Amino acid sequence: MAENKKPSAMRSQTLTKPIAPAIPELSPEQEVALLARCLHAEGYDDHLAGHISYKQDDGTFLCNPFGMTWDELRGRDIMRMDADGNEIGGEWTITPAIQLHVQIHKARPDVHVSIHNHSRWGTIWADMGRAPEIYAQTGAFYHGKVAIYDEYWGAVDDEANAKAIVAVMGDANVALLQNHGVVILADNIHQAYLRAIAFEWRCEQAWRIAAAGGGRPMNPAAAENYGDFFNTKNFRGLFESMVRRQMRKDPTVLD
Repeated sequence: MAENKKPSAMRSQTLTKPIAPAIPELSPEQEVALLARCLHAEGYDDHLAGHISYKQDDGTFLCNPFGMTWDELRGRDIMRMDADGNEIGGEWTITPAIQLHVQIHKARPDVHVSIHNHSRWGTIWADMGRAPEIYAQTGAFYHGKVAIYDEYWGAVDDEANAKAIVAVMGDANVALLQNHGVVILADNIHQAYLRAIAFEWRCEQAWRIAAAGGGRPMNPAAAENYGDFFNTKNFRGLFESMVRRQMRKDPTVLD
């Protein structure tokens, strides 16, 4: 049996030398706008669907407005709400479906970032009602528990529906909502991006491999070893590199 070694990427994470050009210091509002744009490029792009909430130190939450697609958000478009989902700041409006985030944050004070969308590949597995296997190391960046909410009673603007989803999630940080979409939870913006793109990649790879006739899933111990490191330390430079890409495409994202 092969020795269970740490991924070589782990050794590179200990370097103190800069690995790439620095990005500007971002405000929390800019972080939300950039997270939305980066995830839109990864398949979180179901038209006006989807919401992000970001817990602040003062107990308020930043969130995206209802009537704007994720690839057009700028820092100044981000809204602010209280712990009950009441709008307290921002130029636009907040979706009633933010109730899901309200219930998540009330039940899970450890969660600082909550993402919900109908991602291109994750929603396929949500509709099937089961979590995909991990076939490649990018998908192993999130190897943890995937909760399955296997009922659909309408949109998550309904408080009872939102509470039912939260109850099924328990301590999981990723959930598939059958006939609906995905939920990703994290401690911070960087970890949220990592988990969201890793799970979407995992879903896409599993679908393609199934279509090709099947394959061999990644060794569970290797996936856990790999994923635990990057979810604990964050993937140095990953979010920053995607931010630079978005800034090159549209510098007004920081406005």
